[in-house]
Amino acid sequence: MTQTGGMSDVEVQDNPAESRVEGRVDGELAGFAAYVDRDGARVFTHTEVDPAYGGRGVGGAIARGALDGARAAGRSVVPQCPFIKGWIEKHPDYSDIVATS
Repeated sequence: MTQTGGMSDVEVQDNPAESRVEGRVDGELAGFAAYVDRDGARVFTHTEVDPAYGGRGVGGAIARGALDGARAAGRSVVPQCPFIKGWIEKHPDYSDIVATS
């Protein structure tokens, strides 16, 4: 899946072998959101964007791709990561997939 963000297109893809959703720009790893799958929920624990890609929409593209993927798989999400939690707060249309407990 490709998300358009900032100056570049960000390709967002789940990498289950690494337990993370990755964002790539021109084939290079630009950032990721790490997760743990637990009891039907995807727990996002950490998001990181390479400083070289800061301010280019990479983090937002990763968040949107990660949450869209969880929704498509029928998973709820637990946003332990402050970035993902803040992103959901700014995009309340994703609040319906946040686990309540």
